[in-house]
Amino acid sequence: MSEPALEARGLVAHRPGPDGPREVLRDVSLTLGRGEAVALVGPSGCGKSTLLGAIAGLEPLDAGTVLLDGAPAPERLGRLTLMPQRDALLPWRTARDNVALAARLAGRGRAEGLAAAAAALAELGLLDHAEHYPHALSGGMRQRVSLARTLAAGGGVWLLDEPFGALDALTRARLQGELDRERRSRGASALLVTHDLDEAILLGDRVLVSSPRPMRIVAEVPVALEGRRDLAATADPAFGRLKLTLLEALGDVGALA
Repeated sequence: MSEPALEARGLVAHRPGPDGPREVLRDVSLTLGRGEAVALVGPSGCGKSTLLGAIAGLEPLDAGTVLLDGAPAPERLGRLTLMPQRDALLPWRTARDNVALAARLAGRGRAEGLAAAAAALAELGLLDHAEHYPHALSGGMRQRVSLARTLAAGGGVWLLDEPFGALDALTRARLQGELDRERRSRGASALLVTHDLDEAILLGDRVLVSSPRPMRIVAEVPVALEGRRDLAATADPAFGRLKLTLLEALGDVGALA
């Protein structure tokens, strides 16, 4: 059996608070298999974004280990791809140059980065907008550029921090489908933080439920759905039962607060 693409073991993190250090992560452990998508849901402010930042190597840890491909990975920047809540596009760069920058940061040369950017934009139907600056793009198009940036970076593990939370329902549904299709076609693994239970079920192979801060993983719900994962799936009785299971787990979490 192959090693997981990503494994977090016993992550502990504190952050400054008004009365001294505040515990944010408490012994958080999880695994992400190769080609697997895992969604993480939990109360607001429980530490989900801190967890993604710590796994990416952008946030400090007080204890714990992050492994990639079964080996400790103290230097993880460039080996993981983070797609944040907001598109975080640089306003002085065109869509193409924003996407190419991600490829450059992953270690590719200028020509290779531009080629990767063009390919990613073309896959998402954005090549005609490659020379547009972010201010000239709609919110949905900016998030598609952000997704193109994720594709161009080329990492095998994607960390997704509520990437579609600010979009309208129809745009969000379309981008969820594009994200799922692109991830599966590349065999990438993904850890998705979301407040949207429908999104968690549609995009996840498993859903993890977090406690309030300090974060602990308190439940795991496998997602076993037949057929396509799209808006039509939300009408399936099996989908409704999964959503009820998650709501009950979150209700139990609320009792822990």
